Amino acid sequence: MNRILVVEDDDSLRGDLVDYLCLQGFDARGIGTAGEVSDALKQGQLPDVILLDVALPDGDGYCLARDIRARLNCGIIMLTAHGDTESRVRGFESGADIYLVKHTALREIAAAVHSLLRRLPQEAALKDAAKEWVLDAVSWILQSPEGQEIKLTATEKTFVEALIGNAGKPCSREDLARTLSRRQTNFENRHLDAVASRLRRKISSHTNTEAPIKSVYGIGYSFSASGTIGNTKPD
Repeated sequence: MNRILVVEDDDSLRGDLVDYLCLQGFDARGIGTAGEVSDALKQGQLPDVILLDVALPDGDGYCLARDIRARLNCGIIMLTAHGDTESRVRGFESGADIYLVKHTALREIAAAVHSLLRRLPQEAALKDAAKEWVLDAVSWILQSPEGQEIKLTATEKTFVEALIGNAGKPCSREDLARTLSRRQTNFENRHLDAVASRLRRKISSHTNTEAPIKSVYGIGYSFSASGTIGNTKPD
């Protein structure tokens, strides 16, 4: 799933952009200042595309674009109220791949993101594919793409194993309840939410990133990131 970082100080616009991009199948998150950009990049979840406002409360978007371009191999879409030729030229000179004005429709912005992703170097796609979660089914350890290890309980291990084993497709609540009942007698469907909530908190506390355990309305749960199941024997 391609990661999109929205850097926009207008809360309403930022929320609309993040919500719409998520509906389009992207892993989108939003921040409101230039200072938060460095913090976001340090978390390890490097974006494939950054939607960047020019007029930020604590920095200049043009300077920020140059800094991002020097550090990352990602796409940059400038989204700003300045639509004059001079501003556009300055944007491209700063490293922007695409320059859009803020009254652009959400649908067109999403199309620009899709277009830019098709143009990105192939190695960027390979880099993203290589970053996956790994579940050690023997030692009950879930390893994040950045190498952090989360020790799971028997129930959590079975839950994650079912989600990863379903290759990104949602697992129904009924199937998950049946699978977990083999580990625990009298496991009820309503306990699923408690298991998922506890697991999300555990993963987030160990990795400082959002857990890839997603609720699928009307169905159940899915593993929203790339994941594999290993069977490493303990030493």
